[in-house]
Amino acid sequence: MAFDIEMIKRVYAGLPAKTEAARKTLGRSLTLAEKILFSHLHADQPLNNFERAKTYVDFAPDRVAMQDATAQMALLQFMQAGRPKVAVPSTVHCDHLIQAKSGAKEDLDTALAANKEVYDFLASVSNKYGIGFWKPGAGIIHQVVLENYAFPGGMMIGTDSHTPNAGGLGMIAIGVGGADACDVMAGLPWELKWPKLIGIKLTGKMSGWTSAKDIILKVAGILTVKGGTGAIVEYFGEGADSLSATGKGTICNMGAEIGATCSLFAYDEKMSAYLSSTERADVAALADAVKDYLRPDEDVYANPEKYYDQLIEVNLDELEPYVNGPFTPDLAWPISKFAEAVRANNWPEKLEVALIGSCTNSSYEDISRSASLAKQATDKGLKTKAEFTITPGSEQVRFTIERDGFLNTFDKMGGVVLANACGPCIGQWARHIDDPKRKNSIITSFNRNFAKRNDGFSGTHAFVASPEVVTAFAIAGDLTFNPLTDKLKNEKGEEVMLDEPTGFELPPAGFAVDDPGFQPPAEDGSKITVSVSPDSQRLQLLEPFSAWEGTDVKGLYLLIKAKGKCTTDHISMAGPWLKFRGHLDNISNNMLIGAVNYFNEKTDSVKNELTGEYGPVPATQRAYKAAGIGSVVVGDENYGEGSSREHAAMEPRHLGVRAILVKSFARIHETNLKKQGMLALTFANKEDYDKVQEDDIIDIIGLTDFIPGKPLTIVLHHKDGGTDAFTANHTYNEQQIEWFKAGGALNIIRRKFAKYKA
Repeated sequence: MAFDIEMIKRVYAGLPAKTEAARKTLGRSLTLAEKILFSHLHADQPLNNFERAKTYVDFAPDRVAMQDATAQMALLQFMQAGRPKVAVPSTVHCDHLIQAKSGAKEDLDTALAANKEVYDFLASVSNKYGIGFWKPGAGIIHQVVLENYAFPGGMMIGTDSHTPNAGGLGMIAIGVGGADACDVMAGLPWELKWPKLIGIKLTGKMSGWTSAKDIILKVAGILTVKGGTGAIVEYFGEGADSLSATGKGTICNMGAEIGATCSLFAYDEKMSAYLSSTERADVAALADAVKDYLRPDEDVYANPEKYYDQLIEVNLDELEPYVNGPFTPDLAWPISKFAEAVRANNWPEKLEVALIGSCTNSSYEDISRSASLAKQATDKGLKTKAEFTITPGSEQVRFTIERDGFLNTFDKMGGVVLANACGPCIGQWARHIDDPKRKNSIITSFNRNFAKRNDGFSGTHAFVASPEVVTAFAIAGDLTFNPLTDKLKNEKGEEVMLDEPTGFELPPAGFAVDDPGFQPPAEDGSKITVSVSPDSQRLQLLEPFSAWEGTDVKGLYLLIKAKGKCTTDHISMAGPWLKFRGHLDNISNNMLIGAVNYFNEKTDSVKNELTGEYGPVPATQRAYKAAGIGSVVVGDENYGEGSSREHAAMEPRHLGVRAILVKSFARIHETNLKKQGMLALTFANKEDYDKVQEDDIIDIIGLTDFIPGKPLTIVLHHKDGGTDAFTANHTYNEQQIEWFKAGGALNIIRRKFAKYKA
């Protein structure tokens, strides 16, 4: 039986009536995304024909999922809310703090010892507040959620940007910051701007070397890292129904790389089969009973251009494998053009490491198709010429693929199996390399490939492809190799070709596992004490941020004018910094150290206006804070893209930054800034970015009349005595302005529950 089956029954019981009411209000047919959105309106939210990309709407998600790195801050915030138990089903998954170095067992043992304080905290706080706890080694959050919690037609938020993975089972699943998770766990409505809709019609059927990964790699090339911002991407058509549920999950997972709010597929036989295979036949039966409400209406299929803001068609019969990168996941190359691109751009042709798995591509299907190539290599006298690693997505997947012989197959080929964790995908990788500064190439089946993301080395050129293609490249050791057309020499000097990969969508003998790694919460958590040592270097209880002073903000220094791509990895790096995710002051020492300073083209080097000297960004900001001086961060396009980590918003807030002024924001980061009481502003005229000078003193005017839709004014006082004034836009609604005035959304939550308890 599935987890939380009574909750799922309630969702399905209300789905038909809520869908019919929405159809009546809109006077038309509905897409699947609209059906799920309308059926999850908060009880206090009136039903209207909401305007896409403009109207803020309150929702009531069914559940919350948190990974260990982000759960620390989310739960530290929840502890301040005053509730005895979470209001909706919630889970914590320990997958981010395990560093890949030697192999699964050794790395897990090391993590258990090194992170004991954090794991004990997460286990006890979960136990106290009614939260399901998945232990280290149980698996990667998104794969575990897909196997246990995702259900068609549901709505979930998660403190990780790849939460949309659950769209593979027809669920609207959206990545958020910990403050949003705190709201929902506290029983408050969750706010989202009503999304635009992008329809992607899949025709034909894949074959041969092509996989679901190639669909999203192609789509990323079409839409770019910004193309899905503010939109739900809905896949439909005969090609969509032909994909496995885990293949659908891969596509939805990487939708984060195009900035999409989430992606999803309609309920079909593939989803039903996956639910049954993962011991949730009861959920499949419930879904079958309301199947028409878990798919778009017929007119949507017939006339999709009427329902979607943008429509894209991909013919799977013609799709070829893709390789994307380096340095950005939307630089898309069909395999037939990739070798030419490698040579033309002088990228290192020699492949040093190939990595498969991660939350994106670690299903039984992915592993079985890769294993078929590994077996071919052994049978044909080939061995890997690149280092090769395999990351299973969950203990259930790992146990099953070991039972079915795939791990042994990889071992014979020379592969190393890592722990069931994120590992290299998020920079948790003690990579073996002779010279960290040397230009080199790696290829992964992960989702992101920003500079330094996987191993922290700026010289690493990271490419993204399907597990099958990654495995083929591991065997060849050469990025100019095309597995569809090229031959390889084996140990006997014979020329051989790799046959097309084969595999299984689901294990023929079913899934199996001895210990999935789940700890249910205590029935009564009232007597459980969650303690945090005041001397801890890993955990720190939170203090409320101060409220707005009630005036315009003047006399601010420019902390940094960031040039080019500035992701949450640049703002708050992962890797070795993950160990401080529960300690706001300590992790603030990584604030913006990866951002490129416009004025000197260097990272972690900004001018301290108090001394005139250049130094690290965090130390400079700490000096301003000690002097009682606020500051402004100026940024470029799509500022804050990438991971959902709210630390990228909390660190500037903690150290005294007052505003982030950029050309454009990534959705999650903009919301995170608002939740923490920060000013998230955009240049009304993007060329005004060029007016900002290194020694400027900055005023923000108009805060005493801060209302929705009314821009603010930025005044730059230049060192030469001149001034520039220009308009800055914002997207704050009335509630978000109250967050700003109160010093953060958590301060308002705390006040509400204090009144309730009184």
